[in-house]
Amino acid sequence: MLRALDIRDVLIIDRLDLAFQPGLNVLTGETGAGKSILLESLGFVLGWRGRADLVRQGAEQGEVVAVFDLPEGHPAHAVLEEAGLPGGSELILRRVNSVDGRKTAWVNDRRCSGEVLRSLSDTLVELHGQHDDRGLLDPRGHRALLDAYGDLDPLRSATRAAWSGLNAARKAVAATEAALSALRQEEDFLRHAVAELDALDPQPGEDAELDARRRSMQGAARIRDDVVRAFQLLGSDGAEGAMGDALRWLDGVADRADGTLDAPLAALNRALIELGEAQSGVEASLEALDFDPSDLEATEERLFAIRAQARKHDTAPDDLAGFADGLRDRLAALDGGDADLAQQQVALRTAQATYDSAADALSAARARAATALDAAVTAELAPLRMERAVFQTVLSPADPGPDGRDTATFTVATNPGAPSGPLNKIASGGELSRFLLALKVCLTGEDSGLTMIFDEIDRGVGGATADAVGRRLADLARNGQVLVVTHSPQVAARGAHHWRVQKQVTGGATLTDVVPLDAADRVDEIARMLAGDTLTDEARAAARKLLTG
Repeated sequence: MLRALDIRDVLIIDRLDLAFQPGLNVLTGETGAGKSILLESLGFVLGWRGRADLVRQGAEQGEVVAVFDLPEGHPAHAVLEEAGLPGGSELILRRVNSVDGRKTAWVNDRRCSGEVLRSLSDTLVELHGQHDDRGLLDPRGHRALLDAYGDLDPLRSATRAAWSGLNAARKAVAATEAALSALRQEEDFLRHAVAELDALDPQPGEDAELDARRRSMQGAARIRDDVVRAFQLLGSDGAEGAMGDALRWLDGVADRADGTLDAPLAALNRALIELGEAQSGVEASLEALDFDPSDLEATEERLFAIRAQARKHDTAPDDLAGFADGLRDRLAALDGGDADLAQQQVALRTAQATYDSAADALSAARARAATALDAAVTAELAPLRMERAVFQTVLSPADPGPDGRDTATFTVATNPGAPSGPLNKIASGGELSRFLLALKVCLTGEDSGLTMIFDEIDRGVGGATADAVGRRLADLARNGQVLVVTHSPQVAARGAHHWRVQKQVTGGATLTDVVPLDAADRVDEIARMLAGDTLTDEARAAARKLLTG
């Protein structure tokens, strides 16, 4: 509910502080008094597109503040949460228009964009009038209004879920078809590459192992001859034999050398022991260096084969095994792709059937809701002196989508036999106002949570018709809040709260003021609306009768 509207330096408004109430709030005043400026100011703070130059002449900036009460569960809370703005039971919108044209907005003292304001306004205010292109006159919203009237949310949710499933199934089939097409283009390569890699069977770490073995065998070939020659020099034909001969010769004469050869003999014995160890070590080395030349050839061939495959597939030798696994997976996907595609196509047909069933059920429910809405609007038109008019909700086929396969358009024919067409194309000003009101009465639930604004919706009607308009506006306001800008005394008399919009000249400047009216003032204002500027006792009596009727 709109609780307060504060306006500073906007057009011909100097300062206004308005406190609105639940129920039917009426604003009256002479033509040109500035009633439309109030709506422009409210539209400005709500982010609606309007005039670029709102700043009052001589002021640096214009400012509008709107305060709304937000009950728990109001849809504005979701908008605030999504935008990362603070919430609560009170919503304060503030927007400033500088004299240079810059516009700045705040929501609960936090800066925000005009887009956020417009999203909030969709949950807060609904404007209806002869130039309303956002509400009932916009055919793009007629289907949603019909669905709300018919309480079709469960069917629409089922249709949206089915549409989502259908889209997922279509994407799965398209992805599989594209993948199979790509795989078929490289089928020859895959089969040849997998065969080669299967035959080679490279293992992680094998490249380094083969390279080490190859280097070892190549090094052994280079040093083995020298090791053999060294081993021969250490044997019986070499150092071992010579040292043995020397030991025998010295041992044979030692007893005659008075002990002088004992130490040399001991040293030779030790040397022979060390020599034996050296011989054993060299012999072991020779055994280690011993290899079959065919092993070197086989090792080199496998090493070169692995590295050739790595270069061919532009990968590291150690990654060849994983690369081969990937190729095998792609080949398996190709070989099993037709079966997978067949299953997905079955799932697609099932999803299509599910969507068709849900969309058909929604279309049938819309047709029933349209018939009920047409009858309800027709019943409302009779008291509005339009009993000969024909209202019809036309359902037409549309491209399938998440909300079904229908479009809905509200059409009217003002007289039997006359061609029907969209509301804003067929009906005249007064007729259009009454059509909109009848439609709104039928479409509004117990509590929409919206502040409804009707801008001169009673234009072109009077007498009993205007009284019927006023009664219906009062009915709409019973469980919510309605603001009406009106020139009709019959409508004004139905208001629970009444303001008069008037111009006054202050200091040579013309300014608009809005005055709340008490009971006596209301009598005079409605009398003025009935009789003009000259108030008579008869006009006041007629005004009192309207107020009590």
